[in-house]
Amino acid sequence: MNEGCREILSVIGPTASGKTLLSLELARRLKGEIISVDSRQVYRFMDIGTDKISREIREEIPHHLIDVVNPDEIFSAADFAARAARAVEEIAARGRVPILAGGTPFYYRALFSDIIDFGGQRWDDTRREYEKKWDKGGSDLLYRRLEGLDPVYAGKVHRNDRFRVIRALSIIDRTGKNPTSIRRESQGRGSCLAPLYVGLYPGRAELYRKIGERVREQFSSGYPEEVRSLLDRGYGPDLPSMKGFGYRELVAFHEGKISIEEAIEGDIRATKAFSRRQMTWFRRFSPGLWYYVTGVPLQDIARKVVDLWEARIRGQQGT
Repeated sequence: MNEGCREILSVIGPTASGKTLLSLELARRLKGEIISVDSRQVYRFMDIGTDKISREIREEIPHHLIDVVNPDEIFSAADFAARAARAVEEIAARGRVPILAGGTPFYYRALFSDIIDFGGQRWDDTRREYEKKWDKGGSDLLYRRLEGLDPVYAGKVHRNDRFRVIRALSIIDRTGKNPTSIRRESQGRGSCLAPLYVGLYPGRAELYRKIGERVREQFSSGYPEEVRSLLDRGYGPDLPSMKGFGYRELVAFHEGKISIEEAIEGDIRATKAFSRRQMTWFRRFSPGLWYYVTGVPLQDIARKVVDLWEARIRGQQGT
């Protein structure tokens, strides 16, 4: 437990593992509100392909960070962190429990770790210069430069993480400070948030079965029509929001490049691959409590999580 920090209940796990249902049950039992940690649900008009919770349920249980930007707008991890932190404080001020739920690991890292918000400044010219050097074979040189300028931050970043290495070097060039020093200066200016991760995993075979079922259900529930509507609105296939799995396959379908069955199979393959990447990240998250959910009633898991949460809050309050 981080002394003096607000603990945040965070439901994690791969796609189709049951995060949404558990978060709803927890919100009902704890009088909570849910903050979506999903890099696709932030986009308006993208509902079926992102498995957004229904508006009826959102009226029952408030949700945050859903439908916040149009598909052609930029929404970064730093944008998420700033908005999520604000939502946490607003929810807590109402006497309710903030519950994070979603499957975008980088968003969790942004909120709880080492992503810094610079008010939307992107410094594209500096970034492009570094990207040119990286793409010309200078990745090792750039990483070694980061090690020399900020060894603490470099130790958290994989040497092949192009985005974060270049982002850190751009920050140093434009501010004269490295990310670690900026992070230290920012500590204490606002709330300190600490996660308690509750992870769900049904096992690979069951997870793959659920992924296949969900994708086919999406396709039969208006997913192709949703993507057609997005294209008709002028949201083209080159937008980052339209390059996600499922959307990109359906764009190819509407362009006559593949059949609908090929689009379905392509979406299923891509979703399975994404679930493996999610677990690679989530296994590193700490402190965490993982539940193997196959054959276990949701209510049993929810009861255990509520008991654990309430015990931790009592311990934090010294009662």
